[in-house]
Amino acid sequence: MSTTAETTSQAGPREWLGLAVLALPTLLLSIDVSVLHLAVPHISEGLNPSAAQMLWIIDIYGFLIAGFLVAMGTLGDRIGRRKLLLIGAAAFGVASLAAVFANDPATLIAARAAMGIAGATLMPSTLALIINMFRDARQRGVAIAIWVTMFSVGIALGPVVGGAMLEYFWWGSVFLLGVPIMGLLLVAGPILLPEYRDEEAGRIDLASVALSLAAILPVIYGLKEIANDGFGAVPFLAIVVGLVVGVLFVRRQRTLESPLLDLALFRSSTFLTALVTLLLSMLVAGGTYLMVTQFLQLVGGLSPMKAGLYLLPAAFALIVTAVVSPMAASRFRPAYVVAAGLAVSGIGHVMLSLADSSSGIAQVVTGFAFVYAGGGPLIALGTDIVVGSAQPEQAGSAAALSETSTELGMALGVALLGSLGAAVYRSGVDVPAGVAGADDTLAGAVETAQGLSSDVAAVLLGSAREAFTDGMNVIGGIGALVAVASAVLVAVVIKIPATGAGEAPEGADGSSDGVVPAVKVEG
Repeated sequence: MSTTAETTSQAGPREWLGLAVLALPTLLLSIDVSVLHLAVPHISEGLNPSAAQMLWIIDIYGFLIAGFLVAMGTLGDRIGRRKLLLIGAAAFGVASLAAVFANDPATLIAARAAMGIAGATLMPSTLALIINMFRDARQRGVAIAIWVTMFSVGIALGPVVGGAMLEYFWWGSVFLLGVPIMGLLLVAGPILLPEYRDEEAGRIDLASVALSLAAILPVIYGLKEIANDGFGAVPFLAIVVGLVVGVLFVRRQRTLESPLLDLALFRSSTFLTALVTLLLSMLVAGGTYLMVTQFLQLVGGLSPMKAGLYLLPAAFALIVTAVVSPMAASRFRPAYVVAAGLAVSGIGHVMLSLADSSSGIAQVVTGFAFVYAGGGPLIALGTDIVVGSAQPEQAGSAAALSETSTELGMALGVALLGSLGAAVYRSGVDVPAGVAGADDTLAGAVETAQGLSSDVAAVLLGSAREAFTDGMNVIGGIGALVAVASAVLVAVVIKIPATGAGEAPEGADGSSDGVVPAVKVEG
């Protein structure tokens, strides 16, 4: 049986300063997610997008990140992870400026798409560099915990900074945040970050890149359309095409000397379970965040600034549990720590499922805080389980798969659960006779009500807010079921011992699963 201890050299001051630089894209991407959700009502008012366009504005970013992550992770292994990171930072800054000055929904969707492709270069490069810079298991665990904490800080800062900007400026100003952050990364990155590449990696297989995109994007499109408009021939065919192409992609990887995706990583049941759990949890989180931010503003009547402040308890809860969970994992099995967190999230989802439109703000804020508090252990420990299972030459692939699960989950959550919430709204809203533009979205109903008499507006808004809350209730119930099922799956399958135990976990067949324990921190 192999031990979990690693005898590699310790990281020095340059590596820790480099970690601070690597925190910048993490901070930006987490701020971007929270800011955009807050800006939804303002974008709806400024550009007047349809419900479908609004969902594409939100989720095209995550879809293209998910579609390109595998390719970008492997590309970084070949051309250099620092080089790819800096190229992506420059492209992200330019795309952010394009989003700032978009004057119609189609332009904003295109800008968000460009941001997604650029964003796909950032996260796998960041995680891969952390794996290479911190070869000692304990230091790597601490570095990943810090990286996760910066993600949490971004979530905490996003609503406040974004809320303040939306309070005093137009909606496009929220995308300006990416410009100075990417500029700082471009200046500091070449100085503090070392370059890493796999010298033995072959040329990137462009056919595999095309197959990966042709597998992921049609499936996402099909699921989105079914959730939005119901079952139909076109979305069903899209899903079938995506799955068939996915099979072709897997077969091609098995025949290549230098595959785009190293399928050997999936031989670990621990690795696979962590990926699936991240995917499902982020799916629920994406849909929940979208509904809660709109609830606070459109149902609760809060300004963007106040809505951001109401979201701070959840963000700080995530920070605390993400930081504390590695210490808990030094005394208890990481799987038990993650499962306990998922159970806490389940409680929060139940609270959201029981909230009502008339007196639910306090309950929604508290329930959302529970949801985020329970997610901290999974983000901190689950990410390290995934990336810790990779050899140095597999760093790009492992990091890309981890981020693919996270980003694809968030995008699917917005698309599927957002569409489900919209469907519940449309089926439940009671629009007064002669009133148009209020039966598609709650934001549309709020805008329409401004031109109606007080009595008619009150009837419309009461029905619309109740219908929207019903949609949030349904999503809360789904989240509770997913949290409980994921907690059981993690507790049963992942066998990594407490990080003070000093031995590798064993698979079901008695062999080592080959996964480095989560984070080794003395309790």
